[in-house]
Amino acid sequence: MSGIVVIGAGQAGSSLVAKLRGLGFEGALTLIGAETVPPYQRPPLSKKYLLGEMDLERLYLRPRSFYEEQGIDLRLGTRVDAIDRNAREVVIGDARLGYDQLVLTTGSAPRRLPGAIGGDLDGVYTMRDLADADHMARVFRAGATVLIVGGGYIGLEAAAVAASRGLNVVLVEMAERILQRVAAEQTSAYFRALHGRHGVDIREGVGLERLTGEGHVNGAVLTDGTVLDVDFVIVGVGIAPETALAEAAGLIIDNGISTDAQGRTSDPHIWAAGDCASFPYRDARLRLESVPNAIDMADCVAENLLGAGKPYVPQPWFWSDQYDVKLQIAGLNTGYDDVITRIGDNGVSFWYFADDRLLAVDAANDARAYMVGKRLIDMGKTADKAAVADPQADLKALLRV
Repeated sequence: MSGIVVIGAGQAGSSLVAKLRGLGFEGALTLIGAETVPPYQRPPLSKKYLLGEMDLERLYLRPRSFYEEQGIDLRLGTRVDAIDRNAREVVIGDARLGYDQLVLTTGSAPRRLPGAIGGDLDGVYTMRDLADADHMARVFRAGATVLIVGGGYIGLEAAAVAASRGLNVVLVEMAERILQRVAAEQTSAYFRALHGRHGVDIREGVGLERLTGEGHVNGAVLTDGTVLDVDFVIVGVGIAPETALAEAAGLIIDNGISTDAQGRTSDPHIWAAGDCASFPYRDARLRLESVPNAIDMADCVAENLLGAGKPYVPQPWFWSDQYDVKLQIAGLNTGYDDVITRIGDNGVSFWYFADDRLLAVDAANDARAYMVGKRLIDMGKTADKAAVADPQADLKALLRV
């Protein structure tokens, strides 16, 4: 028996193999990862790890010994070249590894700047894996000037770390405002002001025309004609699902590796979970880029590999740490037409509605608003807008309606 092979040793892959063993699966189980270190947490890379507040061992999701003790064949530093669906084998160099069931947890990769505008110069970084963080840590010196391209959460988190380390930070965002794709103007304004208080120079409606330098980046020309001297650049313009292996194998791709409600791809012996996978959601397809989704979908797929026949129903939530602010997000704000601001004791929250239906909550340093909002959304309930807006109203009372 060839057993279950999992390609991608990130959060989803690690969660899936652990769940399988926890459910009592005793067959052969292989987890393949391209990096040379065991599966680790990615969110702290751009925060505590880069700040030197977390060492490498604390990044690991589970100690290396866990995989040995659980009889999981952990193959690190290994790249899969192809999937032979007819033979049910994965191709690794000159070797082949058979499978009964294959799971793709290949994650996502950062979008990079084109080489034609200087994206290949030394000193141009993305923030996605351990190697990125290690390379970047060497240039995070007080007084250096960094240009951050992209005003989404990746770029803003990098800006917060850089400013906290005493660097001069310029952030450019092509859209009219930061966080435009993912948040309301109220949330954008909150974080614009937060970064302004920490000295970050945010320029909205301004893009990057090109980077300059011979070998190593030393400057940038912006679309408004501004010329900057920079020591290095961080690119935070989003991520894309890693689908090349699946696409080459002939699997259906639709904003990621297309799966059914249970996580099965267009091949009945191949499954997918995490950032790389898109799944049915309401009347459309959805792909979520978050740690909670990677864990929850991987757990669901593990159950279905053992015959549960369980549809994956996401309960989306996200977070972002910037300076001393913890932003917690519950739900998905797609389709909102109204935003209610609530001032909390120590923070603020923004509640998204479509008509009178609660869709999502952005809570900055307001754990109570986040917890109440998330419970309401998970239960399919809404909230009275007047009560949300009234800082004297008891939020927990909304749960009893």
